[in-house]
Amino acid sequence: MQDLFGNTLDANPILFPTDYNSILERLQHINPIKYAKSRNFINGSVTYLAPYISRGVVSLKQVKEIIMGKGLKPIEIEKLLQELAWREYYQRVWQEKGNLIWQDLKQGQPDTAHHGMLSALQEANTGIKVIDDQISKLYSAGYLHNHIRMYLAAITCNNAKAHWMQPAKWMYYHLLDGDIASNNCSWQWVAGAFSSKKYYCNQENINRYTNTNQANTFLDKSYEELATMPIPAALKVRVHLELQTNLPATKKLNLDTTKPTLIYNSYNLDPKWREHEDVNRVLLLEPSHFNSYPVSEKVIEFVISLSRNIQGIQVYCGEIADLKALYQGSQLSSKEAFISKEHPAFNDYPGIKDSREWMFPEVTGYYPSFFSYWKKCEKSL
Repeated sequence: MQDLFGNTLDANPILFPTDYNSILERLQHINPIKYAKSRNFINGSVTYLAPYISRGVVSLKQVKEIIMGKGLKPIEIEKLLQELAWREYYQRVWQEKGNLIWQDLKQGQPDTAHHGMLSALQEANTGIKVIDDQISKLYSAGYLHNHIRMYLAAITCNNAKAHWMQPAKWMYYHLLDGDIASNNCSWQWVAGAFSSKKYYCNQENINRYTNTNQANTFLDKSYEELATMPIPAALKVRVHLELQTNLPATKKLNLDTTKPTLIYNSYNLDPKWREHEDVNRVLLLEPSHFNSYPVSEKVIEFVISLSRNIQGIQVYCGEIADLKALYQGSQLSSKEAFISKEHPAFNDYPGIKDSREWMFPEVTGYYPSFFSYWKKCEKSL
């Protein structure tokens, strides 16, 4: 398969290798110029780095430094840096808002008919052929092109008038690059709950960016018509969304409680983190976390596979309280015994919390829009 510029892609570009050397090689093949020109096309020259960034295998800072080290003009790298900054912006929103990330952030989602899940979405039966094909690929490969995600959210929230939360949970469940901040905020941006207006797509736009030519669908209208039309018949049926995480059985932990334990999780799988220190290393998969934020078995397998890049790591499916119990009677205090990386999903971890590697560490706090945030970031470039 080739992208728009004739570059040969992997035989199946939506499959993601999990060995660290392959990930680093993918980093080196980033092409900011081609990305800027073609990123919105389904076969555009995108980076395929999202699962590694969201899982903390590589950092946004690391990607930024590689891009800036290519000797390109600022205008040639700006678009890719800006798109990466969206992810960091959403993380800052999550830091500031905490669990409010699960509520409409700016205003109630306009023109909402219900808070359910669409049967057409879950069954890949919207009637928009390329969308249904891509939903099937989400199930099989755990990945969607960003433009397809926007189309799905627009159809769900703005044509079917469903509230964003249940469909967002459904998408997060299946994505290898699932990131609560990016997922929730992006759905809200499309739905008009975290933006000044709703985002609509029509059939002409979908055809253009997916290289298709479908016609006579409920989206084969002008944007003015889409904004006022009733819910299409294909999108009226709702279903109850049931999502459950199946965690594997794991062995009893073997910890040397005279040494601290580095706690890894599904958002921190960095093989280089404190790599030369003499410590215990545990990938902690907490049932309580996945009860709140369920993911598919495919996602869990991907996380565990990525963790194998970390020398000496033990995988444990249990709670943080189980780790703390192992240190009872140890000479190390709870603060000394555990080290993790700061993350809003894991504020309950005890001990030392290292900072993540931010693209723009000096730009902190909440900004009401991405572009107000980006103006601050630009000053440091």
